[in-house]
Amino acid sequence: MSFEIAVLKGDGIGPEVTDQSLKVLLNVASKYGISFDFTDGLIGGFAYDKTGTPLPQETIDLCKKSDAVLLGAVGGPKWDKAPNDKRPEMGLLSIRKMLGLYANIRPAILIPALKTECPLKDEIINNGINITVVRELTGGIYFGEKGREIGANGIEAYDINKYNEMEIRRIANVAFALASKRNKKIVSIDKANVLESSKLWRSVVEEVSKSFSDVKLCHMYVDNAAMQLVKNPAQFDIILTDNMFGDILSDEAAQITGSIGILPSASLGDGTLGLYEPIHGSAPDIAGKNVANPIASILSAAMMVRISLGLEEVAKSIENAVNITLEQGYRTQDLDNENYISCSKMGDIISQNIV
Repeated sequence: MSFEIAVLKGDGIGPEVTDQSLKVLLNVASKYGISFDFTDGLIGGFAYDKTGTPLPQETIDLCKKSDAVLLGAVGGPKWDKAPNDKRPEMGLLSIRKMLGLYANIRPAILIPALKTECPLKDEIINNGINITVVRELTGGIYFGEKGREIGANGIEAYDINKYNEMEIRRIANVAFALASKRNKKIVSIDKANVLESSKLWRSVVEEVSKSFSDVKLCHMYVDNAAMQLVKNPAQFDIILTDNMFGDILSDEAAQITGSIGILPSASLGDGTLGLYEPIHGSAPDIAGKNVANPIASILSAAMMVRISLGLEEVAKSIENAVNITLEQGYRTQDLDNENYISCSKMGDIISQNIV
């Protein structure tokens, strides 16, 4: 079997961590008799520097003809003064929209070997942490109308948070289908006591829930959810929420599992094509220093081979290699500031632990 993979390394630490994922994928491919054809594409600030746009048409075409897309990270202070429609982040938002990837799946699992890295008390995490955030990805405030105008008190800025029934219904269906295969419970997070968009969100989610009678649904305001994630994370299994709330809460969930550097994500649509990326950013302050944690990127690659390529055994072998490496005591700088190994060394060891 051969698979076409579009590789968008992006900016900052993106190339460093993605290279480790490719290293692991090549090793696992040799052991399982499969092959990957990796083709590089430009995205983000680096793409803007080279082509004048953060998402060249060539990259869009490459992704559409590939079996899956592996992404590093985009952005950095170098491009802070770029026009809004040319900023690196617009490349990421646009590729998700153009590929129809409206569902962002972000697992936050406390790996036993990293229990001491969790900032929460032992009595809080005795039951473990295994949360999956299902975040709507192509609607809401990030894609709504935005602008500036002159008002009575000077410049006014606005960003419109807008959702329609279809957008809410399809992401809710993804979350309920996933919940039905897990512990059959969903917490839908909104701000329905204040926001009209959240009131619609809640009503549509309740409508969808009627088709999944075996799944227990409850609602929670986003401010309470932020508190509950650190107070009692074990109460959560599937979190369903909108674009902005999901962006914020998934980073919080990442930190309570030890480090944002270890958590992967998948962006999915109605087909098999998916975009896979670590949830961390481009971390320009450590770019080029070979100290970034590649585990989130490597686990994103595992999600890629499981979901888009249908290779469950291969995915498990990558995840097992990560767990073995952490159990052996190897850490990158984000996990141990004194006794740490480099980004490339972590990739080497995980690759060697593929069995």
